[in-house]
Amino acid sequence: MDKIKSSEITPERVYLSRRDFLKSMGIVSASAAVLAACGPAANATADATLNPTEAPAMESEAPAATAQATTDELGDPLNSFEDITNYNNFYEFTTDKQRVAKLATDFRTSPWEVQVGGLVNNPKTYSIDDLRKFEAEERIYRLRCVEAWSMVIPWFGFPLHKLLAEVEPKSEAKYVRFETLYDKEQFPGQKTDIWYQWPYVEGLRMDEAMNDLTLMATGLYGKDLLPQNGAPIRLVVPWKYGFKSIKSIVKIDLVAEMPTSLWMAAAPQEYGFYANVNPNVDHPRWSQATERRIGELGRRASIMFNGYEEEVAHLYDGMDLSANY
Repeated sequence: MDKIKSSEITPERVYLSRRDFLKSMGIVSASAAVLAACGPAANATADATLNPTEAPAMESEAPAATAQATTDELGDPLNSFEDITNYNNFYEFTTDKQRVAKLATDFRTSPWEVQVGGLVNNPKTYSIDDLRKFEAEERIYRLRCVEAWSMVIPWFGFPLHKLLAEVEPKSEAKYVRFETLYDKEQFPGQKTDIWYQWPYVEGLRMDEAMNDLTLMATGLYGKDLLPQNGAPIRLVVPWKYGFKSIKSIVKIDLVAEMPTSLWMAAAPQEYGFYANVNPNVDHPRWSQATERRIGELGRRASIMFNGYEEEVAHLYDGMDLSANY
């Protein structure tokens, strides 16, 4: 397959103006003394030609990278801490993947609150310290960007369903709506990039949110999240394209109607609500049949639901998966 040209991976404005599986993933409780995009999608500037492993390291000293596991359940090695923290989609900072880390250096992650409300019986506001009291687990997940690159990342965090259980969803709640911080002073992209309807919004159907794979991540490689990776708390939905895994969350609402995400509003002909990884359905402007694993040469075949079909395929019984976007 030919390499994807960076000009072909630009959104229209920038392009016009449980058991064995969970065990095999290396899930370990925090009580056992173990811890441990693709954010916004659609611009892969120089994605097909630059090797992110050659990106300059952050000026600040990186924390020691530690993870309990060394591979995912398919036997693929973890990406390095340097890969994961120096090659990031985070449009609130910049559309340049390799500049996000530098621009995010002074981002303030404390104090931080996440409001959880909407159609719930027990609305709550959590500080980041409250959220870190949930029992943390290491989750080795593949991240598949809609731009057709991928990583293997050792997250740590807790399943979203544990948080939702505390706020007690009402029966009429059908979806979960997530919202990122809106702060033009800290997020230069929100100030200069007026194409997008800030703040960043994403959503899941309730059964997707309740699936045990759906993670609220507070760290990776045994350390707290860095700003470029969505600090202090982000969503991780490993069977969907990375732009569904919203970063730096400040608000979660349970709602009756399907939320309109930032990408649905910006380019509805290209980005839909479900965005499940599906190698059989191409993006309108490039193939999804293969992907480039960061740090590897060449390309590899993509996998239905990013390899998590056994755990999530039942959520879409009867749906036309050819309408993935």
